[in-house]
Amino acid sequence: MRASPYADLEGKIALVTGGSRGIGAATSRALAAQGAAVAVNGRDVEAIEETVGSIVAAGGRAVAAPGDVTDEDVLAGIRATVERELGPVDVLVPLAGGQGAPVPTTELTSQRWREVLDSDLTSVFLTVHEFLPSMVERRTGAIVLMASSAARQPSAANAAYAAAKAGVLMFSRHLAAEVGRHGVRVNCLAPSAVLNDRIRRALPEERLRELAGSFPLGRIGEPDDVAAAVLYLASSASSWVTGATLDLTGGRVTA
Repeated sequence: MRASPYADLEGKIALVTGGSRGIGAATSRALAAQGAAVAVNGRDVEAIEETVGSIVAAGGRAVAAPGDVTDEDVLAGIRATVERELGPVDVLVPLAGGQGAPVPTTELTSQRWREVLDSDLTSVFLTVHEFLPSMVERRTGAIVLMASSAARQPSAANAAYAAAKAGVLMFSRHLAAEVGRHGVRVNCLAPSAVLNDRIRRALPEERLRELAGSFPLGRIGEPDDVAAAVLYLASSASSWVTGATLDLTGGRVTA
């Protein structure tokens, strides 16, 4: 039997924020399938338990770590829970966020702007800030951040979301340059449209077919496509890759 290129993930401890559904749930399951023990974070406890349950039922190891990752005190509690239940985190995947619903800038209030930046950028900083010191101390770790194609070029997403995701992209590059000497790698994903429950509810079948046809590969991305990219960047298969942004766009060229 051919060995998995990600076999080194076996026994690692991973935390996935926003892991209760969609890309986060797919990523949690993918990491667990490679033998990592996964802490699944989110605010919907029932959804988290469903993801954890599916991992355990498949023979993997996972624990629920609920909480709002825009709150520093909550994050400290999440770290304590993860380290008590599993151990120090080796693979950090902050996926919480996703406030990209289209809103014209003329209708984007300052309050909404701050909410989106807190959700999609500040939460990433706070999560990294909480877990990075242990990685630096142990001189090991892989961090995979989630930007968006909206960080690369104008899209239907609102301006706050685009600005937040552009911030995530540059944060990943800065952080990679800063902590590489400590044995910690930091990379970023920038997916285009990925099918999730919100998109399926919002778009009729005809519009979904049109959207799929706009990609050179002829289909919309799936959560598992993104999860597969996380495995690559989290494992030693990418051991000489840091500070990179991997575009997951079905063939669409981004700037």
